[in-house]
Amino acid sequence: MRYTLVGLDCPSCAARIEHALQQIKGLEHVTINFTDLTLDLPPERAEEARQAINRVKPGVKLVRTGSPGIPGENGENRRNLYLTGLAGAFLAAGIIFQEILHPAPFSWTGYTILLVAYLIAGRNVLLKAIKNLVRGKFLDEHFLMFVATLGAIAINQLPEAVAVMLFYSLGEYFQEKAVNRSRRSIAALLDIRPPFASLLVNGEIRQVQPEEVTAGQVVAVRPGERIPLDGEVLEGESLVDTAALTGEPVPRRVEKGDEVLAGMINGQGLLTIRVTRPFKDSSLARILELVENAAARKAPVEKFITTFARYYTPAVVLAALALAILPPLVVPGATLSQWLYRALVFLVISCPCALVISIPLSYSCGIGRASREGILVKGASYLDALASLHTVVFDKTGTLTRGSFRVNRVKALNGFQEEEVLACAAAAGAYSTHPVARSIRQAWGREIPTDRVSNYREIPGQGVAARVAGKNVLVGGKRLLEQEGIPCHVPRPEENTVFVAINHTLAGYLEMGDEIRPDARQAIAGLKALGVKNVVMLSGDEKETARRVAETLGLDDYHARLLPEEKVHRVEELRAGLPARQKLAFVGDGINDAPAIARADVGVAMGGLGSDAAIEAADVVLIEDSPSRLAVAVEIARHTRAIVKQNIVLTLATKAFFLGLGALGLASIWEAVFADVGVTLLAIFNATRNGTLTRPARQGAIPAGGRATGFQA
Repeated sequence: MRYTLVGLDCPSCAARIEHALQQIKGLEHVTINFTDLTLDLPPERAEEARQAINRVKPGVKLVRTGSPGIPGENGENRRNLYLTGLAGAFLAAGIIFQEILHPAPFSWTGYTILLVAYLIAGRNVLLKAIKNLVRGKFLDEHFLMFVATLGAIAINQLPEAVAVMLFYSLGEYFQEKAVNRSRRSIAALLDIRPPFASLLVNGEIRQVQPEEVTAGQVVAVRPGERIPLDGEVLEGESLVDTAALTGEPVPRRVEKGDEVLAGMINGQGLLTIRVTRPFKDSSLARILELVENAAARKAPVEKFITTFARYYTPAVVLAALALAILPPLVVPGATLSQWLYRALVFLVISCPCALVISIPLSYSCGIGRASREGILVKGASYLDALASLHTVVFDKTGTLTRGSFRVNRVKALNGFQEEEVLACAAAAGAYSTHPVARSIRQAWGREIPTDRVSNYREIPGQGVAARVAGKNVLVGGKRLLEQEGIPCHVPRPEENTVFVAINHTLAGYLEMGDEIRPDARQAIAGLKALGVKNVVMLSGDEKETARRVAETLGLDDYHARLLPEEKVHRVEELRAGLPARQKLAFVGDGINDAPAIARADVGVAMGGLGSDAAIEAADVVLIEDSPSRLAVAVEIARHTRAIVKQNIVLTLATKAFFLGLGALGLASIWEAVFADVGVTLLAIFNATRNGTLTRPARQGAIPAGGRATGFQA
């Protein structure tokens, strides 16, 4: 069950809460998504989790997501902004009074005004720091601000203490605004759930929740309404907007017999739709689940930063303490007040918020961006792996080709008739869901009496066998018949070939045609332009068929006549030969591709018509059956990684520079405030760029000249 953490505004506190929860038996793998402040817990562990949270961060409440009474952000943010402005006015008045009107060594009036400003600006920081001190939990950014400002007051630098609190509060406000903007953009992505379904019952329309509708029932969708469930159009025709699912803005025309998916928006005509899947199994429900759960799979750099922050704060506190105490003891002429001030500057600069917030936020924005393009990435770790692709392996049928076969020719042999060959082939495949079997049944075009079919068995990657009207029928490739000892000495046909044997005799063969997907060439070209070194195709078809497809698409290599287990073996061989830290992706769509998808570094499933097994095993799902979307996914992943690297370099370089200046006495607390709050805001704004990018071309198009299009801010 999903819960929200109300009142959590501290990223390092989120890391400590996550660590505390992981110590509880049964919660070892719990993760907190700081972007939307959520985590998943078994309900029976909720009370135990609340107690752990209260020990780490008093005041943070654990509330079931969607429960009434979760406070909004606007009122509290506006109040904080007003109080920060009031503190700024008091600071200006205090400086004017103390420095201009009464520039005496000490003025009680000016001191009192500045003290009021300090208490207003730092009220939240002081309260949280004191509460944590009482409970023995003090190594966070509130403690750093508390110690730094009290030290500044102790050495008679009250204006600078007020400035630290003032700018820290202002930075917190803008930081919260930036993070909330990202949360709202992700929430908007998830706000595509249809509010109701218009169920047709005995000619009357009844509005119900989509979850109440079962497969086989009929719903009506008026113009402008969102299609509530996956189904098949029974009546009507219209243009539907698929952008929410596929990222494709061009409306798609649908008519009787076409498949439509939950989340599409009906454009102009009334549609009557027979539901094919309940809502929990629909494409839309799958999208919502994958996007919401993506934060649980953190990228390696996220895990490192969380661990880094846990040890970093105690380390800098000890370093600041050494900086304040040691130089006055060993450096001639050094004073305690001088080095105490430098240590305070050091503390203010050292806060790790910029890294702890901006890096998870960068990945969240990247996942949200990919989702708007019709690409579901199941976690930040897979987005990170996509950025390091060296080899991409494609399945052929249904991935690079449409998988919509057609029977071009029936050839009878050994005294059999063509109609008998086609009829037996269609009957033997009556229970198969393979595209070849479906196309053979369509070519037969008549009802198949299933009571005449018995002993059906499917031979993975090879074909089917059954007893049809008392005859033993075998339908499949040349390898299958050879294994059964049936000679197949026939001239090689021009198309894919399906052999039919009846009672252990070759009865004939069917020449099948399969069309290459329109964007398959574009997919290969796009991956090559992005620097993918090796693009390979695996196929269960004959070598000649696979060779023609590979040459047409410009693939680097291909392997044919492979069984599902042999595809896994090839994937393992290719992975073993990769350079260090390089990754391999496998793209497939059928149930027989699921083992290879699961074995790859990044498993990619074609989600539109792909099997449930392939989608469940995959790390990335392409909602539209479009292989060129993979190039878009790689581009987004690389842009996300670039932003993460920018934030790491920006944060560490800025802090290292100012820490050096502070230790040498060349930076005041004013510069320290910029090094902390300023760099945090810059990193957050840079991270949120990842969720607001625009592409100049659709479908991952590669412009003339072969260079991949870059993202534009």
